[in-house]
This record gives sequence, structure tokens and C-alpha cells, in this order.
Amino acid sequence: MQLSRLWRGLALSLAVVLAAVAQPAAARTLTVLISIDGFRADYLDRGVTPVLSGLAASGARAAMRPSFPSKTFPNHYTLITGLRPDHHGIVENNMEDPAIPGVTFKMSNQAAVVDRRWWDEGEPLWVTAERAGIHTGTMYWPGSEADIRGIRPSLWLHFNAGLPADARTDQVLAWLDLPADKRPDFVTLYFDNVDTAGHYYGPDSEELNKAAATVDHALGRLVEGLKARGIEANIVVVADHGMAALSEQRRLFLEDLVPAEDIRILSSGAFATLYPVPGHEKAAEKALVGKHDHLTCWKRGRFPWRYHYGKNPRVADIFCLPETGWTINSRTNKVWVEKGTHGFDPYSPEMAAVFVASGPAFRSGVKLKTFDNVDVYPLLAKLVGVKPQRNDGRLGPIRPALKP
Repeated sequence: MQLSRLWRGLALSLAVVLAAVAQPAAARTLTVLISIDGFRADYLDRGVTPVLSGLAASGARAAMRPSFPSKTFPNHYTLITGLRPDHHGIVENNMEDPAIPGVTFKMSNQAAVVDRRWWDEGEPLWVTAERAGIHTGTMYWPGSEADIRGIRPSLWLHFNAGLPADARTDQVLAWLDLPADKRPDFVTLYFDNVDTAGHYYGPDSEELNKAAATVDHALGRLVEGLKARGIEANIVVVADHGMAALSEQRRLFLEDLVPAEDIRILSSGAFATLYPVPGHEKAAEKALVGKHDHLTCWKRGRFPWRYHYGKNPRVADIFCLPETGWTINSRTNKVWVEKGTHGFDPYSPEMAAVFVASGPAFRSGVKLKTFDNVDVYPLLAKLVGVKPQRNDGRLGPIRPALKP
């Protein structure tokens, strides 16, 4: 009889222990990270995004400073790793690496995009979460198509620019309908409509407002879908950068500064990344490095400290940055004349990105001071419940938005 009671007591104790271990995973609140590419901070005040404005009112909002350079791939990887581009290695949308000879990384080079060697200098949050036994899903995010450090999200898809915004939301909701042992607790969702409209039509266009409304409708679909499923979620909405208006009257040409035979152009537009032709290094540097009308050029390793940029070997030999709203190109290249672009000084108001956070972890009606986008990562790590990897961010600037 006593032995029977003893076994029953041990069984009851074991059940209590197992329940305590299982509780954190069962009680974990879903975290959804949403990127609206190119959504400038002040777009939120245009009255065309009622769902996003509602999330801001019920939570927190801010203007967020992108990292240098204010381009798509570098800043998306900064948001998800908490590292500056110089530290995570995605230093530009177009780049070369002496350790990966003969390859140019660019967004259109699918073989490079899925090659983990370009991404392994940083660890995205989904890798850290997967290591901790937390299921993740990436409905598009730069880096999510590669097996970074040998690990992929539990759920992911190759990027398809043609997939409508509502369909992207529906895919996330479908993942949340999976059985509990397969359902993700951290999800990313990416929309490129606003960025595309900004490039084609400019940041002040009606087309951009319509694109913002389209994405807002998709956000509403997500919010209603979560509500219908009884799922509580912390939703963090970010952008990688803002957008500046361009004009034909604000164009600069490299040939006005340096002979074409002295340089090789890797990229141009909001800035130019250049490599002197072998044997022409001194001539190219003498012609370019320094200040010019509406333009400044630096050698790798000689950037202003505030940019936290220029030490990584993937940074081009010479980097030329125009004033915001100006562009730099070659006369010999057929250049599509955009109505808007990004890549300018992150401290320019036009480059400020939106930040909105709402959910059970956040206080309502909070307007934060402008902070650097590296600070988003410590917040995400806290929400997801993982120990953050080494990073350049601080939770302090966002802490006032969090409930005690």
C-alpha cells in the first residue's frame, strides 16, 4: 500500500514538472515582424492606412533611422540580426568579396542570394529561434532563402514578386492553421508595393498612396485573421528605409569627375560604388576622393564615424554619396530615370523608416524618439524569448513602449 502511494506521489510530481516545462512553449505569444519596404515614417500621417494607424494608436510608433547605406538588403539583414552592415557583411545590394572571387552579389543573382557564404557573418533571429526549438516562418525576408549557418526557418518560400499582398497574408494565416507542433511562433511578412511605387512614381504620388492602401488592406486581413483564430500576437511593423524625390535637374555624372578608363562602376544612382582600374589607382583616388559639388567620395575605411561603415572587405574601394535627392551615374549607361529612390544619408528625414508595434507586450499611445534600426533586434529577441546574439543594438530606446 505504501509503495503504491509512493509511486502515485512520484507520478504526480513528474506530471507537475512536465507541465511546468511545457508551459512556456504553450503560453508563448506569437510574434509577427512585418516589413513594408520603402514605407517612409511620415506616410503614416497621410490618412490612407487606417489599419496601421490603428495599430500605432493601440501601441507605439516612431521614426526609425536606417543603417548606412539605406538600401534594402543591408537594412533588412540589420533588422533581423541587430548588426550594422559592416558587421553582418551585407554591405550593399550589389557587392563583391575577395574571398568569393568571380561572383557579384546582387538581388537578381539567385545563385548568390541562396549562397550562405554571403550571409554567415550574421545570425538572423530565425536561426537563433530554431536552435532554441522555436518554430519560425518567413514569408519573404532577405537571407531566408539560404541555409545560414546551416539552419533554415521551419517554413519559408522563394521570393515571388508577383504574389499579391493579400495572398502573402493568407499564406501566413495558413501556417498558423497548422497543428500546434508545426505552427510557427515567430513569423516574418514582407511587402514591396510601396517601395516599387516610390521608385516609379515618387514619394508624393497618388500611386504611392494607393500602394500603401493595398498593403494596409493586407494588414487588416492579418489582424482579422488572427482575431478569428483567437490568436494573440505582438505585431512589429518596420521599413528598411524611406524614399526621396528625384528630378532631372539633380543629376551628377562620373565622367565630369574622372576619366571612364580609370574606374570600374559596380553600382550607381543614390550613390556610386567604384573600383579603380589596376594601374590607375592614384589617378582615380586623386580625382574622386574628397568633396565635390553635391557629392562626397571616400576610400574604404575612411568614412565618417557616424555611418559605422567602411571596414568590411566587401565595401567598394571608393564610395561616392550625393546629397539627398541627387543621383550619380555614368553618361554611357542607359539609366532608368526614377521618380524616387533611397540609399542616401540615413540622417536625412526622407530616409526615415516607419516603426509601429502593437500587442500584449506594448503600452498604447506611445510615440518614441527616433532610434537606430539596430535596436529592433533586441526587442524581437525579448518578444520571441531567446537570448540575443552579439549585436549593435540597445533595447533602451524602445523600452518606454513596453509594459512593465
